[in-house]
Amino acid sequence: SEVRTLAQRSAQAAKEIKALIGESVSKVQTGSQLVGEAGSTMGEIVEQTRRVADLIAEIGAATHEQAQGISQVGDAVNQLDQVTQQNAALVEESAAAADSLNSQASRLVELVSVFQVDDAVSHAVIAQAQHRSRDTARATQAALQQAKAPVPAPAPRVAAPRTPAPSPAKAQRVALPPAAAPTAPAPAPAKAASGNSDDWETF
Repeated sequence: SEVRTLAQRSAQAAKEIKALIGESVSKVQTGSQLVGEAGSTMGEIVEQTRRVADLIAEIGAATHEQAQGISQVGDAVNQLDQVTQQNAALVEESAAAADSLNSQASRLVELVSVFQVDDAVSHAVIAQAQHRSRDTARATQAALQQAKAPVPAPAPRVAAPRTPAPSPAKAQRVALPPAAAPTAPAPAPAKAASGNSDDWETF
């Protein structure tokens, strides 16, 4: 009877061991599946990490390009500032030249007023001086407006060439008409008329 009881207990223990082994096998299989899923998840994480690294590299390259662009914009702004200063200096020089030309024209009118000339010649000299003064004033006004106008393009502008102001002697040579050649003496009755027809006669 004791042997039979031991045999029954052994059989019951074997059954329990078999059940435990089956549970262990199923748990091992479940663990294997979880390990496989973890491996695939780790692979996806590695791929995403590579993509993030690529994006960081692209962001670094874009940042470098933006830095270069900002540097170029700064250089363009400096060039525009220099060109604006040059234009302002040229405008000031043009204004000074215009004032000098106006004073020379006024001086020329005063010099011409000392002499008695024909009306046509006097009007021509005065008109020529006024015309040059108006042209210089218009050019100065246009240069001022152009210097004050905002520049849309970053590209540097080329300064306008400077026009030198004519010297007083040259202006007088250009403005004054040539003196008429001396005429032969006329008869006594026509002497007064020939004297009035001369180009220059001091008062």
